[in-house]
Amino acid sequence: MENKHIGWIRVLILILPYLFVVAGFQLVAALITNIDINDRSYQETSFQRLIMSFFNLLGTFFILWIFMRFLDKNKFINLGFHTKGRLNEFVTGVGLGAVIMGIGYLILLFINEIQYKEIVFDPKEFVISILVFSLVAIVEEVLLRGYVLRNLMISFNKYVALLVSSALFAIMHGFNPNLSTFSLFGLFLAGLLLGISYIYTKNLWFPIALHFSWNFFQTHFGFNVSGIDFYSLIETEITNYNVLNGGAFGFEGSIFSITAEILGIIGIGYYYFKRHSSNNISVSNAT
Repeated sequence: MENKHIGWIRVLILILPYLFVVAGFQLVAALITNIDINDRSYQETSFQRLIMSFFNLLGTFFILWIFMRFLDKNKFINLGFHTKGRLNEFVTGVGLGAVIMGIGYLILLFINEIQYKEIVFDPKEFVISILVFSLVAIVEEVLLRGYVLRNLMISFNKYVALLVSSALFAIMHGFNPNLSTFSLFGLFLAGLLLGISYIYTKNLWFPIALHFSWNFFQTHFGFNVSGIDFYSLIETEITNYNVLNGGAFGFEGSIFSITAEILGIIGIGYYYFKRHSSNNISVSNAT
């Protein structure tokens, strides 16, 4: 029987190797793309962001592959990459993010918290945004849900593990620009929203899809994403930064985002809890 303490110990052991390895990969990316790492005011181009995100993924996958093989004694795919029967979950994740951002945008337009300016379609920037947000979603989900949450569930009750991993998710974004206590709480709720399905399915495709969709549609409706400005298909103006529109942090720093996250956590949690309970009853009846 596996030692119940091994889960949180693995997570603790991961921290320093992860930071050093990923930093090394990103240093290589910075050298390749001529990013001045000594200039804190340096503004990366979208292409430089793409290369940095790609090397971040390479570094993350490399260190997690090492840990899964030599420490966890498990296959990398078991982090949650099994695809059989997961297409509906992926499509649902993409659709949910789009619906939340679309409704939020329309509400804010209706109450005059934001103003539509224009549509700026740049095919190159649009494609880069798809790639960047895909890479970001994969990296953060495989790390925080696939490895951290998975291991914490070995040591703790799954709901406690979810709370801890969500707190770590929020802390990881603690140095993002334009962060406030309110938006930090929103990030914690986002961690719960992204992780609630994983504690029942041990699969990453729904949280990856939702994470991607959340960021992708947020930026293309003209908002910053976690405090960072990206190319937007729809240019939107915010005249008065406040908790209704999310201000400089983006829509996810708004009261409407908080509301959507809470409803999403309740809805997704209820769905998987009922399905999990039904499966257990079916198994019991079969035996």
